Amino acid sequence: MKIAAADVIVTSPDRNFVTLKITTDDGLTGLGDGTLNGRELAVASYLRDHVVPLLIGRDPHRIEDTWQFLYRSAYWRRGPVTMAAIAAVDVALWDIKAKAAGMPLYQLLGGASRTGIMAYGHASGRDLPELFDSIRRHLDEGFRSIRVQTSVPGINAVYGVAAQPSVDGKRYDYEPAQRTPLPAEEDWDTRAYLRHLPGVFEAVRNEFGPELPLLHDGHHRMTPIQAAKLGKALEPYDLFWLEDCTPAENQEALRLVRQHTTTPLAIGEVFNTVWDYQTLIREQLIDYVRSAVTHTGGITAMRKLLDFAAQYQIKSGIHGPTDISPVGMAAALHLDLAIHNFGIQEYMKHGPLTNEVFRQSFTFADGYLHPGEQPGLGVELDEAAAEAFPYVPAYLPFNRLMDGTVHDW
Repeated sequence: MKIAAADVIVTSPDRNFVTLKITTDDGLTGLGDGTLNGRELAVASYLRDHVVPLLIGRDPHRIEDTWQFLYRSAYWRRGPVTMAAIAAVDVALWDIKAKAAGMPLYQLLGGASRTGIMAYGHASGRDLPELFDSIRRHLDEGFRSIRVQTSVPGINAVYGVAAQPSVDGKRYDYEPAQRTPLPAEEDWDTRAYLRHLPGVFEAVRNEFGPELPLLHDGHHRMTPIQAAKLGKALEPYDLFWLEDCTPAENQEALRLVRQHTTTPLAIGEVFNTVWDYQTLIREQLIDYVRSAVTHTGGITAMRKLLDFAAQYQIKSGIHGPTDISPVGMAAALHLDLAIHNFGIQEYMKHGPLTNEVFRQSFTFADGYLHPGEQPGLGVELDEAAAEAFPYVPAYLPFNRLMDGTVHDW
């Protein structure tokens, strides 16, 4: 078997997606997700102009060899564009291999380690009544673990709050990559946030009781000492995790946070290789690995990263927003089902237009996901439907402090 063709498909149903479709000389096809929110065309060009010519004629079954070839032969390693492109190839090859074997991908990864994949939903509100309504709505939809995000008095717009106004007048329930020619500017005040948030979690616990797993995303906006302060303040409310409490490119910063709080920490949404985690995992400074299969070199690399984490009793919490396509989501679910150190899976439901373009076999019921039993990933791309939704420029917002300084969003 040889790779006969590789096509890069950019489509924008509910948002922009980059999909790689690899076709073998005997007609098998595999799909990979190369979406990088706000920089989609950079990955599309990397794939189309630099990677696809290298794939033609290669043996699709040699997945590890192809991964190492694409990583090492470029010389300029790592980075989100490179690793998203490699991930697209890697996942497409695993899709082909599983289809050739006639079994769902998780079986090739060692078979199921659990019957279902616990997922968390994303509740938010501009005030407590709106937040409580959002939590109840997610519980009614079947979620049994809830991420809580809230507006902060005095701040006009805050990451993760669906009902707040957007520049283009649309509602962005989860990933606000707004379809505007320039990124939207938002404001930020860390001290106001630190004063407000503990009271929100106190109210949520009083309303919903002690059993409901609650999560919160700090989204990189705090210094290490601020993150430590928040983690300590949230201890009475027994969070499942506090995510991205401080920019973790400075891995040693998490030592300070760890010294001051027992709130579990999840880190890594913006990471793209195992090297980003070396200190964090070896020194057990985090509890959950947050990387996405799509942004971290695919299934091959993520499996190795999570095996490394397992040695230190650190679990998975794979990134799963709507800027990961259903292809990338399916890849995560097959890995979730197979690994031993699974923790929880982020799950944002895609919109109806996306579901027209990407036909999926994975299911969600009673708080648990399952990738399904179709051979391969279990996702098929409707190329005619994809063509009806051309690329539209879209950007994530950015933050400025009250004095005008650009800040982490």
